[in-house]
Amino acid sequence: MNTAMTTYRPGLLGRSVFDDAFNNFFTDFPRHMRQSTRGYPVADIYRNGEGDTVMEFALAGFAKDELAVEIQPDKRTITVSANSEAEDNSNSRRIARRSFTKTYVNYDDNLDLSLANAGFENGLLTVTVPQRPEVKPMTVNIE
Repeated sequence: MNTAMTTYRPGLLGRSVFDDAFNNFFTDFPRHMRQSTRGYPVADIYRNGEGDTVMEFALAGFAKDELAVEIQPDKRTITVSANSEAEDNSNSRRIARRSFTKTYVNYDDNLDLSLANAGFENGLLTVTVPQRPEVKPMTVNIE
């Protein structure tokens, strides 16, 4: 008689770890949703050749009138926001777009927020903020 004995070998992490992770995902879904959208929208902030700070936001599917850029020089903040109104038309395309508000603070106080400008083209919002003249680097001639 050949009797096979089956032994249970737990995985490296154990079965309860996977069960806990799976169950927590569905019981605490709002927290997981917030974590997955924390980086929305995709943004790139860099300094261009003139020393201006450029902020670019990938906002496919938004219309220009759904976007707002608010600057508060006294608080040294730039706030970019979008209000996405969901349409009940089931035949429309589904593009991942949602309302958001992002505030950026100029802690170094090196930007002239009063001269900021914004443009929106092909789903890309670009906000350009020049440096204040007194903080731009200077070249000194050596005699």
